Amino acid sequence: MTTSSTQSAPDTQGAQSTQTIPEWHLKGEWFDACKCAVPCPCSFAQPPTYGDCNGILLWQIREGSYGDTRLDGLNVAMLGSFTGNPWAGGAKDAYAAFFIDDRADDTQRAALQAIFGGEAGGWPEQFGAMLNPEMRGLETAPIEVSIDDDLGTWRMRIPEKAEAVVEALTGPTTQEGERVQVHHLPGSETGPGQGPATWGKATTDRADAYGFEWDRSGYSSKLIPFDWYGPDGA
Repeated sequence: MTTSSTQSAPDTQGAQSTQTIPEWHLKGEWFDACKCAVPCPCSFAQPPTYGDCNGILLWQIREGSYGDTRLDGLNVAMLGSFTGNPWAGGAKDAYAAFFIDDRADDTQRAALQAIFGGEAGGWPEQFGAMLNPEMRGLETAPIEVSIDDDLGTWRMRIPEKAEAVVEALTGPTTQEGERVQVHHLPGSETGPGQGPATWGKATTDRADAYGFEWDRSGYSSKLIPFDWYGPDGA
């Protein structure tokens, strides 16, 4: 795989029908930084704060396998935008660009592309079908990720293309070390049964790639663990 936007982008339209899909499993943390006010209503299955949303999405894979291919420690990132409420079937004008960890070898990259493109089933296929984004690009890139053990801060960086730095949400009555968390989100971006979501506020949120361009701070972020299986999701 080359670092070119002309290579095949993830196919969010359907399952891999011409070959056997191996069993796969991914476990890790997902977070975003978006333009919605805190807390982002999308996670509560409501329309975005301003009617549309754009942001950075990051998946850090702690443990992972695709058949015999190990995926431990790899990262995937996405820049995306849409209008409307995807949970109510109202998503429109959705666009996305994916970045796959440049530490992955060819076999690992193919596995990640199959999973996150929806070809390998599971939650990524369902989530992609809700948004059905037009793909603007796919490339390998160095993806720097840091998540505090106590979830005090989380951050990601793709040099010259995207960066998010988030501090856990606090307030006048927050005690030392406490985190604002919500269980059983009705619109969890990591799928049913995942969580809890830890809420934060971005101190840095910027992007400049594939037509996505913003530089802002003070808006919503949340971190949610994921534990996915495929191809049938069980």
